[in-house]
Formats: sequence, C-alpha cells, structure tokens
Amino acid sequence: MSVNLNIPGSLQTAKHQTLLTEDFLLNNDQAKKLYFNYAADLPVIDYHNHLPANEIAANKKFENLTEIWLKGDHYKWRAMRTLGINENYITGPASAEEKMMAWAGCLPQTVRNPLFHWSQMELKNPFGIEVYLNKTTAPAIYKHCNELLQKDSFSTRRLLKHFNVEMVGTTDDPCDDLVYHKKINEDDFEVKILPSFRPDKVFNISDKISFIQYLEKLETASGVQIKSYNNLIEAIEKRIDYFHDNGCRIADHGLTKMPSGFTFTVALEKEFAEFIENKNATFSQPEIFAGAVLKSLCTSYYQKGWVQQFHLGALRNNNTRLLNMLGADAGVDSIGDFSQATALANFLNELDKLNELTKTIVYNLNPADSELFATMCGNFNDGSSRGKIQYGSAWWFLDQKDGIEKQLNALSNMGIVSTFIGMITDSRSFLSYSRHEYFRRVLCNLFGTEMENGLLPNDEKWIGEIIQGICYNNAKEYFNL
Repeated sequence: MSVNLNIPGSLQTAKHQTLLTEDFLLNNDQAKKLYFNYAADLPVIDYHNHLPANEIAANKKFENLTEIWLKGDHYKWRAMRTLGINENYITGPASAEEKMMAWAGCLPQTVRNPLFHWSQMELKNPFGIEVYLNKTTAPAIYKHCNELLQKDSFSTRRLLKHFNVEMVGTTDDPCDDLVYHKKINEDDFEVKILPSFRPDKVFNISDKISFIQYLEKLETASGVQIKSYNNLIEAIEKRIDYFHDNGCRIADHGLTKMPSGFTFTVALEKEFAEFIENKNATFSQPEIFAGAVLKSLCTSYYQKGWVQQFHLGALRNNNTRLLNMLGADAGVDSIGDFSQATALANFLNELDKLNELTKTIVYNLNPADSELFATMCGNFNDGSSRGKIQYGSAWWFLDQKDGIEKQLNALSNMGIVSTFIGMITDSRSFLSYSRHEYFRRVLCNLFGTEMENGLLPNDEKWIGEIIQGICYNNAKEYFNL
C-alpha cells in the first residue's frame, strides 16, 4: 500500500497548465485504457539498482532536496557542466542551497533531454510540485521540499512503500559483509531488499596495484589465502555461498564486452601464481584471465539457480582529470563502439554446450547494436523457462522515450516482447521510481497506438494482460518472487 504524500495547493497548478497532465505520454484512448486499467497500479520489481543498503537499513531521512536529488546524480552533473556551471556548484564546496539554485537555473534549458521529464516527474511525485522548476520558483520549491523531507513519510523505507516497490536488487561487491541487508531482513521490512553479486573488481588484473589490494580484501572476506588461480576461484565461490545464504539470487557484471577467451592453461596458472607473488610485473593474458574467472562464476550461478546479468558497451572514465578528482561515476562515461557479437556468442555457447547456462539478461548500451543483441538472445532459449535469455531494458543513455521504444521494437521484431521482464531504475536515487511510471506510459502508448492503427487486436483484455506481464508479472515469475 502506498503512503499518502499529498501537499497543499500553494505549489501546485491547474493540470492544464503543466506538462505532466494525467495523460502525459498517452496520446490516444487505447493507450490511456492500457495504462490506467492495467499498468499504473502494479507493484514495482526493481531488480537492478544502486541504492545504498545502509540508507534503507537506517531508514534515513535526507537533510535537504540537494542531498536526495543531486548528490551522486551524474546525469544532472553532465548537464550542468554542459550549461557552463562551475564544478564548485556541482560536486564542489558550494552549499546545498547554492547547488540547487544552480541546477534550477539549468533545468529549463534541458528541454528535449530526458532530464527535463524525469526531473519534473520527480518533483511531482512524491513532492506534489506541479509548477516548473526555474530560478524564480526554486526558493519556494526548495523550502517546501526540505520541510517535507523532515517528515517520517519521506524516509527511505516510506518512499519505497510510497512508490509501491515490491523488490529492490542492490549492487554489492563480493567482499561486502551484507550487514545492512541482514538488519533489513531482521526488521521484517515489507519490501524485499536483496543483494546482487557484482564481481567486477576481480577481473581487473591489468591494474596490478588495485588488483592485489582487492585480493587482500577477498582473502579476509573468504578466509582463503590466495596464492594460486584455484585459491582465487575457491575464495570467490565461498563468497557466492555467503551471498546465497543471505538471499542473493542475481549476479551482475559491468563489462565493455564479453571476454574473447576463457581457457586457463597450466602455463597461465603458473604465471598467475608468480604474478601475485610479485615475481612478474604484468600478466600476459588479462582477457583470458577475465574469461576463465567469468566462466567459473557462471557455472556457480547455474548450479545455484541464479540469474546472471551482463551490462555491455560502456566506455568509462574518459576524463582523467575528473576521474582523479572525483573517482568513478563522475559523469564522464559514454557509449563505446566495441565489437560485441562474436565474443558474446562464443561465451554463451560455451555455457550452453556444458548445460551450464542459467537465466541471463544482456544489456546493450550502443543503439547501433540493438538488433544484434535482440537476435543473439534468441539463439540460446531452450524451452526450460519462459524468456530465459532476456534482451535487457533500455539502459543508461538509452532509458528515455526514444531509446525505450527502439528497444521494445527490436525485441518485438526479432524476439518475443510478451516475455520481456520490464524496466529497472539502475539508479542511486530513491526518487528515480518515476522512471517506472515513465516506462509504463511509453509502453502503453506504443501498444495503444498500434491498436488504434489496426496493427494489434482491438482487445483491451488481451493486450492488457501482455502489458501487465511486461510491467510486473513476467519479472515476478522470472525471479521466483
């Protein structure tokens, strides 16, 4: 049940004066019927995001709108830099209010960027703001939202309930002790907060200093002294066991592309042992190392019945000045142009040959590869489960109206869209759940328009059940929730 977060009318306006009317993005009667009768009130299964579990465990309340809305939001940071805002007012020492006023001055200039829609949607729900944010309205909006944020109904847990979230899949390093997930579980919080296993750092053998430091953390977490490749696999498997015992059923991997090789020879095992003993400065085959470790991980996922995810195609940390100043996730990543097909096919085929291919979601960041990914997923469905291999939702730079429609069209044309498990936030913000509403409106408008045009059956119940599957039911079945 959602929490009532209605506010007085002083910062609202008549519906015809705002972009975000009841029928926003719904351009015909069939779209409206599909959305309001079948999609709008469904719970949210957000199976991949970056919400901090510690803030859910503490049921945190945020000090101000800047903290909950701008802190860590690299989408907004990129826009502000583009609009000539000094870094002091983005990630620097400026006050929270100064940062918010800087963002307010930028938002009117973001028209046709998804940030414009998302931001106004996030102000409307949960804050009830229906006037546009700009320099003039910003002081009153900031004051009003700050007052609301002090209320218990705006704590992290209450916000999740307000947005009708049923499940949150956080993103967690294998060395994480999951203490916050344990606390949440002990509290019997109605929303399932489940960890996801994200072992990216274990592949980073090319950065020797960071890699050796990470192995030390993994040794401590697993209780396994890592002197060989087999020790490393044993340590990771112990962490998989630990995560499984604490409710994890999903793994995730952020890769530029799938490794092209995965056979780890005796010679490479010897080289690896010498490498971690500091006898060798570098490891000669980092991609084969990553492939071998990933293959071993995927075998373990299959044995435990997990779902594995692969996020492919990002070119990360392009601006070393900002990377050195702010660290990763500073808003300096972009779409890469990597060759994806052959390595992806070979890797999935290797697991399939061994009968070790578990349920798999593959996300694509380069729109030029959309049909490639949609057709690739169809190669490895085996009838064991509905939509076993998923072409994942429009991701990152593509999770806007045009990108969502293109992903749905590629999946429809070259796969079976009725098996699709729907949207994720992939976000660090508790306000990002408006993106599920955004997705559902785009989805219903796409189907409704084709019903109006005679391309789909004019049968509301038939198409409505497919909409419900995409928005909720398919994911619930896929993840055995």
